Amino acid sequence: MKNINVMLVGALAVALSSCGKKDGQGAQQAQGPMPYDVVEVPTKVVTSYDEYTANIEGVVNNDIRAKIQGYITQVFVDEGQFVSAGQPLFKLETNVLSQNADAAKSGVGAATASVSAAAANVNAAAANVEAAQVEVNKLIPLVEKNIISNVQLETAKAKLAQAKAAQAQAQAALSQAQAGQAQAQANYKGAQANVDYSIVRSPISGVVGAINFRQGSLVGPSDPTPITKVSNTDRVYAYFSMNEKEYLNFISKAEGNSLKDKLNKIPPVELVLANGEVYPEKGKIQTVTGQIDPVTGTIQFRVQFNNASKILANGNSGQIRVPKTYVDAIVVPEAATFEQQGIVYVYKVRNDSAIATPIQVIERAGNMAVVTDGVKKGDKVVAQGVGKLRDKSPIAPKPAKFDEIVEKTKPIF
Repeated sequence: MKNINVMLVGALAVALSSCGKKDGQGAQQAQGPMPYDVVEVPTKVVTSYDEYTANIEGVVNNDIRAKIQGYITQVFVDEGQFVSAGQPLFKLETNVLSQNADAAKSGVGAATASVSAAAANVNAAAANVEAAQVEVNKLIPLVEKNIISNVQLETAKAKLAQAKAAQAQAQAALSQAQAGQAQAQANYKGAQANVDYSIVRSPISGVVGAINFRQGSLVGPSDPTPITKVSNTDRVYAYFSMNEKEYLNFISKAEGNSLKDKLNKIPPVELVLANGEVYPEKGKIQTVTGQIDPVTGTIQFRVQFNNASKILANGNSGQIRVPKTYVDAIVVPEAATFEQQGIVYVYKVRNDSAIATPIQVIERAGNMAVVTDGVKKGDKVVAQGVGKLRDKSPIAPKPAKFDEIVEKTKPIF
């Protein structure tokens, strides 16, 4: 009796299960194809960007080094401070320099006194020559008239010659004294210049960088590390590089006949800062180095940005975004694409069925894929939710607006 009850219960359970399955299948069939957003493929003007890592430098960067060797006794500025051209930055110890300058100044005084004495001797010698010449001139007519003997005239001429020799010697002594004076003045100027060089000044107006040496440090002109750096950041340069393949593709696609013409026609570029924000000023590619770096295999570009607000500092980094514009481009929503074995597909809608169709994508920008093959303008494609579909799946197309789909969806791949 107990076995008969168990069999009845089992049979009842199987019967109920069969009924449930039939009911579920019926419900599914009654539900019909699932609805999917469908959009028509349009053409648009699409702008995308190629991005390259960039390093920022001020247009002018001056290493600050001492012109003489000495110990830093004072630091007049701080890091990050704006300074004007000629403004004192550091002071070096000047005790020995001042002593040398004082000694050199004394030398100038002694040399000047020597010049004065020599000049006086020249004047005296000139007076002697003049007096001797007068005596000779006076005796000549007397000798001619035989009033006096020729011996007196010859004696006067000998005195004139001696006076002239003394004058020449005095003149040579004056020249030597003047040369000594010039040397003494040069020595003094050099010593005084060294005293002046003890004040290290900024050669340009700009911002002070890291100060590498402080009070008490011994610095000199041959130091490999500068005391600091002053950068003019009113304008900055952003440097970025391309590898050889990228460069050749970039230049070949750019408009223009010559390299200079191509660079001039490249539209302004953007700078994305390290925090992800886009710098408000756009920059212009100015130049490109003339050769491929043999070590890195890259070629370098330079972009100039205005920096009146001083947001950018020497040493900043970021990303340069070079725009690429596609006119009348065939586009599909990024969310409409999916990839299998390296091939990109969309689901075209045909007779209320989703047909997996391979497409050729050349660019992805703004939640859209730019397509060159596989679909054409006016085709209808499933806009989103493609991960739930299979090829030839029946669907209930639900017309949607292309722009709304692009705005609210995120790329799947």
